[in-house]
Amino acid sequence: MEYRLIDGTDLRVSILGYGAAPLGDVYGRVDLATGIRSVRAALELGVTVFDVAPYYGRTRAETVLGRALAGVDRDAYTLATKVGRYGPDEFDFSAARVRRSVDESLARLGAGHLDLVQVHDIEFGDLSRIVAETLPALAALRDAGKIRHLGVTGYPLAALAAVARRADLDTVLSYCRYTLLDRSLADWAPAFAARGVGVLNASPLAMGALTGRGAPPWHPAPAEVLRRCAAAAELCARRGAALEHLAVRFSAGCPGVATTFVGMPDERQARRNVRWALGPLDEDLLADVDRLLAPVRGRTWPSGRPENGDPA
Repeated sequence: MEYRLIDGTDLRVSILGYGAAPLGDVYGRVDLATGIRSVRAALELGVTVFDVAPYYGRTRAETVLGRALAGVDRDAYTLATKVGRYGPDEFDFSAARVRRSVDESLARLGAGHLDLVQVHDIEFGDLSRIVAETLPALAALRDAGKIRHLGVTGYPLAALAAVARRADLDTVLSYCRYTLLDRSLADWAPAFAARGVGVLNASPLAMGALTGRGAPPWHPAPAEVLRRCAAAAELCARRGAALEHLAVRFSAGCPGVATTFVGMPDERQARRNVRWALGPLDEDLLADVDRLLAPVRGRTWPSGRPENGDPA
């Protein structure tokens, strides 16, 4: 495994991170024993950073992750969770809810402190309130020793940048924005680095679109994007390869990014993802998939309040 320092922090993390959303049954049922084995396999393979949120499975993901990490040396891993989003349409960015949310997460995760807490999907909130109330609440918890670092997450890169300009952040987490479909994060990363803000990447499989199984029914991407992804999966299969392999390896190479989080719902996928991320990139296959996806590359979808979206 390779390791990098997250800019603006003292957190040294594996270049491939454990995205814990699948532990909340977001992409299908994952029983407790399977989830625990997955986490333990990831640790064995050198994965040292885990990203979760109370939103994932309405706290189930945090509960399973906490069970899996029980008894593991707390200094052996970096633990990140989120505040602000608790259901598909359930948001609360108030200071009071931030304080309660962190205490609840600490209990579910069985942790004495959290290494990183990020405001979840900021594009659904009032950015001015997040700057004036939500982030200061996290800063107070940092001063109290409950958390070590704070940041924001979201889909529109413009929203992340707007808050980074106005607040003292340690990190931003972007999802689906450095993949075979969309490489926008690479263009924005230098500006975050210039402010001393660490950049984290998530969802190299574009929330399931870049897989042989295909996107889940709730996927927000336009139909043409999903059709192109399905064609890319077929192309890879004809070549004896997996689109997931290409997608994970490509995203793990994002410049200016400390780690890329990917879901690992079971031990087999944990081992496979680590092997793929650290292995060679098939440049010929990448070129062919690039040509197929070129007509829809960078095609985004609405997320959050219109005023918080990326410029057209």
